[in-house]
Amino acid sequence: MSPAFSTEQLQLLCKLAIQAAQEAGQWIEKFDGHNVPRVFKGAGSSEASQLVTEVDIGSEEIIRQRLQRISATLDIAFVGEESSSSIGLDAEPRFEKPHFWCVDPLDGTLPFVEGRAGYAVSIALLERSGKPLIGVVYDPSRRTLFHAIKGQGSYRDLAPFSQSELLTKSLVVYADGSFKTHVNYKSAASALERCAATLGLDDVTFVYGNGAVKNACQVLESKQACYLKLPKKEDGGGSIWDYAATACIAHEAGAWASNIHGQALALNRLDSTFMNHEGIIFASNKQIAQLVIAAL
Repeated sequence: MSPAFSTEQLQLLCKLAIQAAQEAGQWIEKFDGHNVPRVFKGAGSSEASQLVTEVDIGSEEIIRQRLQRISATLDIAFVGEESSSSIGLDAEPRFEKPHFWCVDPLDGTLPFVEGRAGYAVSIALLERSGKPLIGVVYDPSRRTLFHAIKGQGSYRDLAPFSQSELLTKSLVVYADGSFKTHVNYKSAASALERCAATLGLDDVTFVYGNGAVKNACQVLESKQACYLKLPKKEDGGGSIWDYAATACIAHEAGAWASNIHGQALALNRLDSTFMNHEGIIFASNKQIAQLVIAAL
């Protein structure tokens, strides 16, 4: 727990973040994604990372307004995907204040506009060091809420979180569409097949089409799964707001979240918000994570 906040303060902050995420999610569900005008911003190297709509922008404004008063009182900065894309790194408040909100108002904009249930609202509270203190995710299509506070456990729909006991014959690997075109795709796929064999599983099943937040949450709900993003030179690989909330939820749920080398995610880099430099792995448990990391 951060020495700056008491247990009661963190619980209050989490409650407000939950209210903000649910309010934003309810607003998102008023729209038919097929009919929302699309705009492409100059961020990342894929359509998914560049796509933005008025729904993304409106959702972020709802969250900002909900958190504004408590943020001013407790000196918390606000970093949102849509507003941060319009300012330079030198102007970002996440470097100046002891804590900052890290918000993805609509992660999975591409599945949203395509009418697929692969999107979610994500809100995290981090220390300036990049350590997550609170993670909140709301999945509007399922009306499912995930949240966690560091040292206080992980919850789904306000009940203590527990993984599914359902065992499959496959290692389920969640990945973005760009994974299939990565230069190291074939070697990574072979490594995953070896991991599956070591675990006594028959094969690997790849699942594509979700945003990063939804991918991570599905891993947390699974018994034998991982979400993988390989390092690459180009800007992209998701950004800090794609992983901050789910990293907190994963750690508190007893699952795994790290970079591809098994080290803590760098969630407040000085030089970029992108994560392409280190890759990402979420896993249902430590055994799966360490097998995949070693195999890659």
